[in-house]
Amino acid sequence: MSEILRFATAGSVDDGKSTLIGRLLYDSKSIFEDQLEAVERTSRDRGEAVTNLALLTDGLRAEREQGITIDVAYRYFATPKRKFIIADTPGHIQYTRNMVTGASTADLALILVDARHGLVEQSRRHSFLASLLGVPHLVLCVNKMDLVDYDEAVFERIKGEFRDFAARLKIHDLSFVPISALHGDNIVHRSQNMPWYEGSSLLHLLEEVHIASDRNLVDVRFPVQYVIRPQDDSWHDYRGYAGQVASGVMKPGDDVMVLPSGFTSSIAAIETMDGPVEEAFPPMSVTVRLSDNIDVSRGDMLCRPNNKPDAVQDVEAIVCWMHEQPLDPNGFYRIKHTTRDARAKVSEVLYRLDVNSLHRDTDAPTLGLNDVGRIRLRTTVPLFIDRYERNRTTGSFVLIHEGTNATVAAGMIQ
Repeated sequence: MSEILRFATAGSVDDGKSTLIGRLLYDSKSIFEDQLEAVERTSRDRGEAVTNLALLTDGLRAEREQGITIDVAYRYFATPKRKFIIADTPGHIQYTRNMVTGASTADLALILVDARHGLVEQSRRHSFLASLLGVPHLVLCVNKMDLVDYDEAVFERIKGEFRDFAARLKIHDLSFVPISALHGDNIVHRSQNMPWYEGSSLLHLLEEVHIASDRNLVDVRFPVQYVIRPQDDSWHDYRGYAGQVASGVMKPGDDVMVLPSGFTSSIAAIETMDGPVEEAFPPMSVTVRLSDNIDVSRGDMLCRPNNKPDAVQDVEAIVCWMHEQPLDPNGFYRIKHTTRDARAKVSEVLYRLDVNSLHRDTDAPTLGLNDVGRIRLRTTVPLFIDRYERNRTTGSFVLIHEGTNATVAAGMIQ
């Protein structure tokens, strides 16, 4: 089974994200012939000398220009080595929430920079958000190198400037690639126009980056999503607990504890759509059967008896506010954490963060649309949490407005 790499593209407006995605789709032969013919025809009609691969993603760009609802566009392609899911995130400052949505599940973030302009505000903002969201790998693509005569000095200057900025962030793996998305330089093959660059092409880097060890395989966390209890007599006394493995490795025979009850049992079997398996690990969706008949419900969590998450009702978290209506400093919201739902009261706004300067405004009374800040919450029932930097699944949550049912914030537990 091919491994899947999820990556998010980010950067300022017109830094070439659409062209880069179009180039990856084109060079990996992931577009249909009629799509390519339509793009070639439109390019000719516009009088453009080369095929404008950005037109492959122009449907989304048209939505942006019309000012209608903006969302992250997901695109898919594959090579013999790996499958890819691209989250194409908008570059405008007013769509910070969409950048957060796209990067929240990403294994890698591609930050595009225009070689002529160097680092701009959006470059820093998106890099900070990627580090805040715990994206394990970050690649800075210095694009449009053809417009600066493939000058090594320009690339080295931007690279040094970004290294200085990145030193203030939590970025574990940082790579730099000079590219021209328009002409395909260093996208799939090493460019002859930049013999001074000795690194990998972008696609080779995406194929080879090691992501298996990014997942937490130590702490067993299995939030129960659904209890399977068929009423058919042929399934006599069958009881299975379905869900997605958040972290750790589970095997038949392993001892487990059920939270919040604290009852213990052992795993009798682990099943999938294709039959029983000998082990389950993230992000597999499985059904777990236990050796003992104990009470387990949706929202409960299976873990190891000697390795439990924290059960807390007071939560401190970094949140990205995603709604036009600002945070109510004393308001109640619904909180969704893994498969567990509860009510939560905002007990304190600690600070609002300027994502450009990283300055903390401790006098901020609330958080508005696209703001990032740190708050305290009190929940009506205990949540089974880990710190976000240790476990992105059990360390994250969303807040939902009780009246409108709108998702108003995404949070990372500190």
